[in-house]
Amino acid sequence: MTVVSVAEVADFLDQYLGVPEIADYAGAVNGLQVDGPGPVKVAAAAVDASEAVIGQAVAGGADLLLVHHGLFWDGLRPIAGRRYRKVRALVQGGLALYSAHLPLDAHDAVGNAAVLARKLGLGDARPFGDFEGTPVGRAGSAAGVSTDEFAQRLEALTGEPVRVLPGGPQALSNVAVVTGAGGSLLAQVAREGLCALVTGEVQHHHAVEAAERGVTVFLGGHYATETWGVKALAEVLHDQLGVRTFFVDSPTGL
Repeated sequence: MTVVSVAEVADFLDQYLGVPEIADYAGAVNGLQVDGPGPVKVAAAAVDASEAVIGQAVAGGADLLLVHHGLFWDGLRPIAGRRYRKVRALVQGGLALYSAHLPLDAHDAVGNAAVLARKLGLGDARPFGDFEGTPVGRAGSAAGVSTDEFAQRLEALTGEPVRVLPGGPQALSNVAVVTGAGGSLLAQVAREGLCALVTGEVQHHHAVEAAERGVTVFLGGHYATETWGVKALAEVLHDQLGVRTFFVDSPTGL
């Protein structure tokens, strides 16, 4: 087994994901969020840096936890309450924490949208969905697949019920995939002539907007549409650095 330090793993991930070049929300704090003693022999991957996930990662013998949603979404706050409990569990468990939000969404190979688009069978997938100059989604051809069949595909992949907000044609042509919460990109979906959007969740007003723009929306769940990136990135860690990995599944039902 290859032995690598926390710093070496973090540097590798920073470069592989292009973290320094990609703008993100301030609370994302992409990169190494909590250091660890290392070396990294085992890495856990998960969607969220929750107490439950951290506990399972420590119990599984992980040296590093790789997540999509890190510790600091609510901004600069005292390390107290639930945040203190998580930091304490990380430090006492000798567990480093690395978080990648939009750099993982946007990645061509292991990005949430890229992986899900491939698994959905979208052809000629291209970058889609601009956030400050970075495309965070993918768009590709659905080759005339019916709305019902496409929903069944998504449901089979996520293992969760899929809600369909009708608005576009029954036979799908080009479909956008923006995992998590992609409702804000509906205008771009319509502007580029795409007939449907696959995402995790939307707000009430997005349902009205989608119908008025003639776009069908497939809601696969925020959590369920964002497990793909960390799983794929964990495989890269195993293949490139020899780190043993495992996935911590902690769904929210949303």
